[in-house]
Amino acid sequence: MAQHQIDRLDKKILQLISQDARIPFLEVARECNVSGAAIHQRIQKLRNTGIIKGSEFVVDTYKVGFQTCAYIGIILSDIKMFNAVVEDLKQIPEVVECHYATGKYSMFVKIYAKDNRHLLHIILERLTLIAGIAHTETFQISLDEIFRRQLSVFEIESSMDDVVEEEE
Repeated sequence: MAQHQIDRLDKKILQLISQDARIPFLEVARECNVSGAAIHQRIQKLRNTGIIKGSEFVVDTYKVGFQTCAYIGIILSDIKMFNAVVEDLKQIPEVVECHYATGKYSMFVKIYAKDNRHLLHIILERLTLIAGIAHTETFQISLDEIFRRQLSVFEIESSMDDVVEEEE
């Protein structure tokens, strides 16, 4: 994948589209004081380099009947099984996140289930049957998602740049 140096314009674009993935390119162009074609080219370059991975609609899991959210640590029987386990986890639609981790657990997953019984079924009938998983531990069951957002470090960096400029 090609390398791309992120400049101020890229940061501004990323800030705007991470707040609203459906924002029209012309609106982004107006905010950035450049042409719509320039925004289109920049966004395409950010996609091609993998900086932008896609866009998504966020489904309210509670409203569609998945009212239990659990975070589970997974210990592998053999770390060489990692890739195979990941592929098997991808086949379980209720597993929505998987993270490679340090420490006691090789990975952490986030699972949405209809209720606690459904969660138990996923753990006993799906997770524990995956070759390579030695042990799972459910850490937390989320009572409610308070907020979810995209990383917005570009806003922080911009305000930090302003502070540095003021100090000089």
